Formats: sequence, structure tokens, C-alpha cells
Amino acid sequence: MPGYLFEDNAPAEPEGGPAYRPLAARLAPKELSEFSGQDEILGEGKLLRRAIEADTLKSAVFYGPPGCGKTALARYIAGRANAKVFELNAVLAGVPDLRKIIEYSRGLGGGLARSQRVLLVLDEIHHFNRTQQDVLLPSVEKGEIILIGMTTENPFFYINQALLSRFIVVEFKPLKAEHLSDIFDRAVTHPEGLANFKAEFTPGAKKYLVDNCSGDARRLLNALELAAVTTKPGKDGVRRIDEAVARESIQRRSLRYDRSSDEHYDHISAFIKSMRGSDPDAAVYWLAKMLEAGEDPRFVARRILICASEDVGNANPMALVLAQSAFNSAEVLGMPEARIILAQAAIYVACSPKSNASYMAVNAAQQEVKNGAEREVPLHLRDASKDGEALGHGKGYKYPHDYDGHYVEQQYMPDPVRFYEPTDQGFEIEIGKRLKRLRGGPPRGA
Repeated sequence: MPGYLFEDNAPAEPEGGPAYRPLAARLAPKELSEFSGQDEILGEGKLLRRAIEADTLKSAVFYGPPGCGKTALARYIAGRANAKVFELNAVLAGVPDLRKIIEYSRGLGGGLARSQRVLLVLDEIHHFNRTQQDVLLPSVEKGEIILIGMTTENPFFYINQALLSRFIVVEFKPLKAEHLSDIFDRAVTHPEGLANFKAEFTPGAKKYLVDNCSGDARRLLNALELAAVTTKPGKDGVRRIDEAVARESIQRRSLRYDRSSDEHYDHISAFIKSMRGSDPDAAVYWLAKMLEAGEDPRFVARRILICASEDVGNANPMALVLAQSAFNSAEVLGMPEARIILAQAAIYVACSPKSNASYMAVNAAQQEVKNGAEREVPLHLRDASKDGEALGHGKGYKYPHDYDGHYVEQQYMPDPVRFYEPTDQGFEIEIGKRLKRLRGGPPRGA
């Protein structure tokens, strides 16, 4: 059982004893064999498993979505480690709490035996600011404390590099359906689970709960427990739980999406790449998921605008027009109607022929500006207004509309370099034909 910073402050056992603890707490794995999923890190012969079994684990950070086993594994390690264990939550803890643990680890409090280690289990470590993290760094570096941090956020964004370099970084994945199914079966039959409730779940109820907990075992177990305890037993003492009860127990699917976290960037990345990849079904799915999770529709609309220019470009110039119209309309309408407008624009962009030629052209031009020859504006292209004409500005300029086809060859850039090469997609086919007629010969700068 993990210790606490102040033993007198350890939480009291809930009234009624351990049986009244939540189901997820009662069924927390007591052996590595009881963990479901995470075979990539806990499978036989894996580094983390070997370190745990040999009690040689060094400081580590566990990160991944809620309910995937981070806390359960940290507490399992704490329960079998030959160490004095302290457990803190970064939301509530501060620098004074950390200093007390560090002093204890140095033998300044409680007569610490020199052979004993100190293990700090720190939940939600991403909430610690740089100062708090810096307090931990010297003790972690010297091995005075072993730190296991847990977070739902990407530690490479939230933990400073000096501290992170002292950690083993372990990524936990959302639990798969087969793992959740095993957890479901164990919960229903385990003596510390729901065995005494004589709960029978229909296949439809089980499937609904497994499918709608978003890989979160804690959410699954909470719904299971709620369904069992609120269902009255029949005359035979059996509590029969169907899909309708399961739906009420879990309410609605939990979406792993936080506008301030990695999920935000991962989902918008998937959305853009689906439009770029001409997959309208995937694009509209990621769009729907972001909007359902509360994403700002204007943020989504801006990304459609970018994609319409960067990835569709002149292969279908109407894509940008439609994207801009969708942005304006979504801003006026707001949700929920904006979802229709955004879906139309996203699908149109996804289905359009693609060209990034304009995007590549401006990138190449910027590199030429930074690293190429420095060019001045030729005299014939300079502004001849005010006193410019007296300085020769505009002299020799040929006005294209005075010539056949509204075109005349003249220099528009010293030491010309070709940046724009139209593709053979959509309307750029026509653009390419025109430029070929006007340019003639091989590409300039070739």
C-alpha cells in the first residue's frame, strides 16, 4: 500500500470497508498477469516487465489516455518495491511537499535507513511548472528518489528536457476491444467484482459498453457497476441487464479530445491529411468528431481554407472560393448548422483534383529571396508617378494589352528563375498549356 507524505493525512477507508470502494479500485491488478493490454511494454521479456520483476526500475514517466493502466501499474510497482513510497498529485502538491520528500530521502527526517530507497509516484506530472520540475531534477539525477510520473499529455511537450532525459519514457495505448472484453468478464465474475450481484449482461449490452468506453477501462467498470447496482433482481435473484440499461449507464460515448492537448493537433492533422488524400469519408468523420467534442468551427474552417489553397490550388480554383464562403457562413450561422456548411466544403476540397504547385512556387521564391541573387526592380517596371518619370522609371515598359493576345515578351525579373510549374491535374492542365505557348522552349533557369 503506497505511503503518503503525512501518514495522518492518508485517506480513511470508506465507511463499510473495502467493498464500498469503486469497482475499478477493487479490481486493480495485483499481479502483472492480471493486466489486460499493453503487451508492447508488459509482455514476457519486455524491458519494463523485466525491470519491474527484478525491482530495478529507475525513474520513469508513464503517458497515455485515461483508463489504460498507468496508475494501476505505478501502484503495483509501489506495492512490491523495496522502498518508502510517497504518492502525490501534481494538481494539489507544491514545492514544500517536494522538499519534504527530498529531505526525507537524504536521511534528514525519520531516521531513513541508508539501504532504503524512496519512490515518489506523481500523478498528472504535466501540471508541474518549470520551477517545480527543477526542484526534482537534482534528486532524480543523483538517484536520491525514484520518480514515476503519470500524465495524459505528451511528456516531450510538458516536461523539461533536463528532467526528461533522466526518465524512461513509456507510452500506454488505449485498450483494444479484446482487452476490454477480458476486463468486462473478469469484473462480472470476480469475487471482489460483481459476482455477488448475480448480474447477467446480454451480448448487446456488453458490446455497447465495450464499444463506447473509448478504450478506457475505468469508464467501462464505472458503467458496469452503475448498471448492476441500479438494476433490480428478478424473482430468481438475477439482475438482467440489456442494451437499453447499458446505454443509460454510460450515457454517451466519451471522446478523447482536449482542445489544449495533443488530441487537438492529432485530429486536425488527420482531417487535413484526409482532405489532401482525397478521402471525403475520413475527412467528414474527423470533422464530425472535432465538432462533437466542442472544437471551435472557425478553427476547422480556417484549416479547410488552407487546404483549399495549399493542396488543391489552381487545379480547382473554386475550392478556395467555396472554402472562404464556408468560413463566412459558419461564422454567421454558428453551431449546429455550421457543421453542414463545413462538411460541404471539406468534402468538396477532398474530392477536388490536387496541386501544390502554388505552395511549392512560393516556398521556392522565398528561398531565392533569402539565398539567391539580390535583384533590383528594373527601370521599366518601376513606378513612373510623381517624379519617377524624370528618373527614367517606366521607360520602355510594354503594355501587354496593346499587343496581339494581350501578351508581349519582356523582362519581369532580372536573372529569371522558374518557380511555378503547373501540374497535369484539373484546371492546371489549361494553365500549363497557356504557359507553354507563352514561355516556349525549356524552363527558364534549367
